[in-house]
This record gives sequence, C-alpha cells and structure tokens, in this order.
Amino acid sequence: MSKNLSVISDVILHIENVNYTYYDDSGSHVEVLRDINLSVRRGEFLSIIGSSGCGKTTLLRLIAGLEKPETGT
Repeated sequence: MSKNLSVISDVILHIENVNYTYYDDSGSHVEVLRDINLSVRRGEFLSIIGSSGCGKTTLLRLIAGLEKPETGT
C-alpha cells in the first residue's frame, strides 16, 4: 500500500476527461478539447505540440487555471 501512495504522490498534474468548447465570432460551436486525459509525474518532461488552432494554448490556460473546463477535472 505504501508503494501505491508513493506513486500517487509523484503525480504533480492530473487531468481527466477534460472538454472545452467556445463559440466563435459567427456563433459557431467550436470544440477545442475533447476527453483529454493527462498525468505528469515529478521529474517528467512534457512537450505539447500540434498544428495551429488545435488547442495547445487552451490546454495550457486550463492547466494554469486561467480557464475552466466545460467538463472534467
């Protein structure tokens, strides 16, 4: 049991089933993030890459607490 607690305490970022949508200037529904799951442990290195407009900045804003997800934690 202490081993499991050690593994859990090493997780410094955990995102589960995060979804984020917004409405653009024309009123169209834009789904930016869907069912995002991510765990980062102490000492790990993470890169977030993707094409323009795919949700990288939105994900980082959610992690920083500047935005709230529509669903998920």
